[in-house]
Amino acid sequence: MEKFEILESGMVPLTIENIDTDQIIPARFLKATDRKGFGENLFRDWRFTNDNQPKEDFVLNNSAYAGAILVAGNNFGCGSSREHAAWALADYGFKVVVSSFFADIFKGNALNNGILPIQVSPNELQAIFAAIDNNSSVRANVDLEAQQFRIDEAGIAIPFEINTYKKMCMINGYDDIDYLLSQKEAIIAFEQNRL
Repeated sequence: MEKFEILESGMVPLTIENIDTDQIIPARFLKATDRKGFGENLFRDWRFTNDNQPKEDFVLNNSAYAGAILVAGNNFGCGSSREHAAWALADYGFKVVVSSFFADIFKGNALNNGILPIQVSPNELQAIFAAIDNNSSVRANVDLEAQQFRIDEAGIAIPFEINTYKKMCMINGYDDIDYLLSQKEAIIAFEQNRL
């Protein structure tokens, strides 16, 4: 995984609530086992018509919005537990998803795949949407070390929670195996002391 320390980026607002994993990546695209290529089918049924033409009214097809931060409505990632949803978001280029609630399994899958889910209050989420609505190119700053999401232009500064272990992994660019490998010498020393 890539190291995550500080991200400054534009935001893409998706105000829809209860976005489930089948909407994030429809089941018909789950045949591959490699993480690459899922981004082209992210929100496929919302982004494209049946004849594969972009839907002009969908936010990902609107050139006014761009960035590595997806700001989504309440209850993001509900539904089935497919890890492919996180793969699709990451492959598309999102590094952060902001919502007022995440499904637990999606949240874990996101963290395991280098995507930072930031949970904010419903009022804070509405303030973020308002800041984007006021200026589609407004930028946010995400500081993982300080655990803070900011939109300086709008005077927004929101602290967020993250599991300590997952925070350390993201800052160091570790998945779970990388973390274990980083502890190799300590593990060997522990085993030798038990003999």
